[in-house]
Amino acid sequence: MDSYLSIERIGMRFTRGSAVSEVLVDVDLGIAKGEFVSIIGHSGCGKSTLLNIVGGLIRSTTGEVLLDGQVVDSPGPDRAIVFQNHSLLPWLTVYGNVRIAVDKVFGRTKNAAERHDWVMHNLALVHMAHAKDKRPGEISGGMKQRVGIARALAMQPKILLMDEPFGALDALTRAHLQDSVMEIHAALGNTVLMITHDVDEAVLLSDRIVMMTNGPAATIGEVLDIPLARPRRRLALADDPAYAASRVQVLRFLYERQRFTTAAA
Repeated sequence: MDSYLSIERIGMRFTRGSAVSEVLVDVDLGIAKGEFVSIIGHSGCGKSTLLNIVGGLIRSTTGEVLLDGQVVDSPGPDRAIVFQNHSLLPWLTVYGNVRIAVDKVFGRTKNAAERHDWVMHNLALVHMAHAKDKRPGEISGGMKQRVGIARALAMQPKILLMDEPFGALDALTRAHLQDSVMEIHAALGNTVLMITHDVDEAVLLSDRIVMMTNGPAATIGEVLDIPLARPRRRLALADDPAYAASRVQVLRFLYERQRFTTAAA
């Protein structure tokens, strides 16, 4: 597999005074263009730290990240991040929250009319064009997250990074957004790296699931290929043996292998 995103021997330690905390050790992962990969693991295993390194928000202690052949060493519009908190600007409308990113990235390459059309196109992708004139305080949590996803997509990033994007939402809203993300991925063929704690979410959305060992000094324990054809329908998958087998394999890693590893340490 040719790696569009290449995470090479990443290590991360934090030092505070004389105390040294080893968070990640020798993390190696390649992701192909158009692939949807989820990272799952127990709290404290460095999932978000790894995502922040890929996003260029922090620099790793050792190793490097390459995206499309270029070293990642700072933030950039080629990597858009969707956090659990939507981070919308409350004084701007839905349209304005997306437009501010579009103006920043495409201010020199698209004229005003083109930028307007591009904002509306991305709002339509997440089914939020009807609410373009509303402010964040006037819409639901799920709608806010849709706007956050639209803003990220509007930057036309090479990779979409998602850090538990649905973790703060109720189950029904979460399911609707998962379906929307699958629709968008099918339409755009974009490359996605997502952090999640939810086993069912990981199996439903992913081409591969990366399972992290427990921290400190966490690394990749196993990588599971998900043998489910796309498009995927959650109701049809409920009785799919391959879905059930994938789910069990992730659960076994999280709750059996790691328990024994911790007990033996």
